[in-house]
Amino acid sequence: MSVKAFKLVSAVEREMLMGDKNYINIECIECCGKNLYIGTNDCFIYHFLLDEKVSTAGKISFAATKQLHKYLGLKKPVSELKAASALTRLLVLCDNTITLVNMINLEPVPTGARIKGAVTFTLNENPVSGDPFCVEVCIISVKRRTIQMFMVFEDRVQIVKEVFTPEQPCAVAVDGYYLCLALTTQYIILNYNTGVSQDLFPYCSDEKRPIVKRIGRQEFLLAGPGGLGMFATVDGISQRAPVHWSENVIGAALCFPYVVALDEEFITVHSMLDQQQKQTLPFKEGHILQDFEGKVIVATNKGVYILVPLPLEKQIQDLLAGHRVEEALVLAKGARRNIPKEKFQVMYKRILQQAGFIQFAQLQFLEAKELFRSGQLDVRELISLYPFLLPTSSSFIRSHPPLHEYADLNQLTQGDQEKMTKCKRFLMSYLNEVRSTEVANGYKEDIDTALLKLYAEANHESLLDLLVSENFCLLTDSAAWLEKHKKYFALGLLYHYNGQDAAALQLWVKIVDGDIQDSTRSDLYEYIVDFLTFCSDQDLVWKYSEWILEKNEEIGVQIFTKRPLEEQEKNNINPDDIISCLNKYPKARVKYLEHLVLERKIQKEKYHTHLAVLYLEAILHLKSVTTDNCTETTELLLKLRSLLQKSDLYRIRFILDKIQGTDLHMESAILYGKLEEHEKALHILVHELKDFHAAEEYCMWNSENRDVQYRRRLFHMLLSVYLTPGASDCALVVAAVDLLNNHAGEFDAGLVLQVVPDSWSVQLLSPFLAGAVRQSIHTKRMTQVALGLAQAENLIYKHEKVKQKGAPILLSDKKVCQVCQNPFCEPVFVRYPNGSVAHTHCAANKHLHSNVTHHSPSSSNQT
Repeated sequence: MSVKAFKLVSAVEREMLMGDKNYINIECIECCGKNLYIGTNDCFIYHFLLDEKVSTAGKISFAATKQLHKYLGLKKPVSELKAASALTRLLVLCDNTITLVNMINLEPVPTGARIKGAVTFTLNENPVSGDPFCVEVCIISVKRRTIQMFMVFEDRVQIVKEVFTPEQPCAVAVDGYYLCLALTTQYIILNYNTGVSQDLFPYCSDEKRPIVKRIGRQEFLLAGPGGLGMFATVDGISQRAPVHWSENVIGAALCFPYVVALDEEFITVHSMLDQQQKQTLPFKEGHILQDFEGKVIVATNKGVYILVPLPLEKQIQDLLAGHRVEEALVLAKGARRNIPKEKFQVMYKRILQQAGFIQFAQLQFLEAKELFRSGQLDVRELISLYPFLLPTSSSFIRSHPPLHEYADLNQLTQGDQEKMTKCKRFLMSYLNEVRSTEVANGYKEDIDTALLKLYAEANHESLLDLLVSENFCLLTDSAAWLEKHKKYFALGLLYHYNGQDAAALQLWVKIVDGDIQDSTRSDLYEYIVDFLTFCSDQDLVWKYSEWILEKNEEIGVQIFTKRPLEEQEKNNINPDDIISCLNKYPKARVKYLEHLVLERKIQKEKYHTHLAVLYLEAILHLKSVTTDNCTETTELLLKLRSLLQKSDLYRIRFILDKIQGTDLHMESAILYGKLEEHEKALHILVHELKDFHAAEEYCMWNSENRDVQYRRRLFHMLLSVYLTPGASDCALVVAAVDLLNNHAGEFDAGLVLQVVPDSWSVQLLSPFLAGAVRQSIHTKRMTQVALGLAQAENLIYKHEKVKQKGAPILLSDKKVCQVCQNPFCEPVFVRYPNGSVAHTHCAANKHLHSNVTHHSPSSSNQT
């Protein structure tokens, strides 16, 4: 595909060079800065000054001014010209001799320095000598298979090296010590310093004109077989793919990133970056193509032309205009070496952004996303394509010049709804990805507001996720948009995020009441309950508490029972106020009191008593309306019994008075137990309820955390109830026997044997007797073990005492009292456990004694 990379501009017209002398032909050219030198077939050198002119329209032209011309007097064509600007010398090859002439006046150097026997020559653009006042020249000698290296100074020449080649060389290029040679049948790389050579690939110089051109450090361009322009390094490898040019190529030049080739009819331009042919310019009778410091000059026998490169930015923009994104990006990357770093970065980012919009318009979203990211696109450029997505308060103005040609999404999609939907999905995905990255810095309000609008319009599930997490949605724009799309629940979340909980609750209540329609959450009532549970605004909690409780008492009471623990512990909302509020809602009141008593375990009599009374009233009410114990009654009875058993805070007499006259015998027994009136309680359990298991359980839980004697007293009391004189019920006898046999360890066997009837056989009480004997033996043995351990411990202490007494204490006039520091006058003293001694009267002084023991490193309480 074509690109307008160069424009062909005339530099030297035919008339300026030769007038009406048709026999004059251009043989060679050299350009150094503004100086253009032309060698002709009649042995003349012409010197022109080239002035580049740029019109107001940006059109480039060249004006050539002839300075002078010089006849060399040999009547031979001037074969080659090379400028050595550092020496102000022009090297001229004519009749196999290289002559040094002055670049200004074209006069030969006075010393007559020259190089003879040269077929062709080239300069080493990567010299090895390091001398700035000489140039290195490589010639193909008239001697067969010979290459010679010279150092050329301002007025003299010096041969450096002569190298022999395996075949006759036809063309040469030099880089440092490396020669790239076109021999008769192949190309080779030769290190003239070491003599090491390496074959590249075959080439027949008899069939085609060889081309060997240095294009960069240690890299050459060669005319290969099959119409290929081959790249080769000094290591003999190719780091670039070849370019395809004409089979009859005459010359080649480099103007990065392009290789320009000349054949008999055309000038072709090939990219070094993607190897594609980019431009073709008709050009007949051309026979010279050379590049000079980035300036590409082409010549016929009669005229000189310059290939003026179009600015790379212009080329890239032309490619983008043709939607040739890949080529534009390849060219932009290649332009890095020709453009200052800062300018390139700005340009390249813009190109990436433009390319991104081209891919976006073609619905190539993955490619567009990568280009937008790489180009660090101001995401608002993309958002602005979508009507009404940017907030009304946004100050964004599109880039100028514009990054694309579209007014908005409608124009881009031409009204195609399917394409529009795909574009919106892409924007949703892209904004969601970039909102938490550096791309969003400074634009978070615009991004999140646009994302909210897209989610709301598409009824996207991520709308709620956005609103319940950290976001920067602008309230005014977002609220209007959500209301427009009837997203009232989401609007409530937006209000909540912005600290307007009252407005949020008002909306949600309307939804539950059916005043407005929004099916986002089917459990919105439960959500409101949960919201109020964790709402720190007490006024709002009280305001909506009645509405909540009217809807569902048992769920609604959670706004009080499930409040954060720290808030409940501070009693931010007084429990008494809550109970007063719940008086109209009996189920909720019970739930709340259960929360206070059973969950928070608040130790207040009024709450425990209140809860017990509510349980009792509910049970009596249920019993009054039905004769059978329904599930609800059973559950309430279990709750009441549990409360009566576990709590010690309720008013026992008060509850007992309420139970009197009812059939709640078990509850009465529990209450009597709390009053320590165990005989009444057990009488009820045994004689009223005839629940012997319950009677045993009664003894168990009433004796929890009590001593053994208390427990035994309860079991003996139960046994007495079973064995009440005059009671002849067989069931009681069986219960008494079972009690003894099953709980033998809970009884004093001697007392039991005194109360059991004489008519009971040993066999009947054998389990009890066996257990009693076993318990007695166990107790005896445990006592003996304890006694033995105590005796052993006593023996240890006695041993320690003997050891302490066994150590002698030496007392002399040199030993002093540890308290008063005076010597002993008589053999009476007190010894401390740490070995120090003191007067008896000093030891009697408690204050002094404490000082000694305090300062003693191993003091103890015993003396």
